[in-house]
Amino acid sequence: MTILILNKDVMPVVKEQDVVPFRNRVKEYATKIGMGLVNQTKLITAASELVRNMLKYGKGGKVYIEVVSKGRENGIRLIFEDKGPGIPDVTLAMKDGFSTGKSLGLGLPGTKRLVSEFDIQSVVGEGTKVTVIKWKNG
Repeated sequence: MTILILNKDVMPVVKEQDVVPFRNRVKEYATKIGMGLVNQTKLITAASELVRNMLKYGKGGKVYIEVVSKGRENGIRLIFEDKGPGIPDVTLAMKDGFSTGKSLGLGLPGTKRLVSEFDIQSVVGEGTKVTVIKWKNG
């Protein structure tokens, strides 16, 4: 079944001060489609982790916020794009406990568990694109 884009917004995130307005916009979109508080919290937590990764490793970038529909299900799709150094081994980066920074390494695999759909594409020297969808009821 095809995913339809019902509404779309793009936000540049290039400095720490961009994070709060971005999180507020995600919440606004999730509220607009009637997403429950638990799923909103999961989406915003995942979005916060990914946007911080984008700032830390990719020197910032753009986030596309979309209201999407597949059949009767509505959701929020977030696409994080940066022109950073890329991830040399995406499979390794998706393992619990792996970190190139001084964190716990829960970022990418933890984020994947919080959302309904997760996709990551990265090319060394070109950047990284992470796409997540959180369905309203999923």
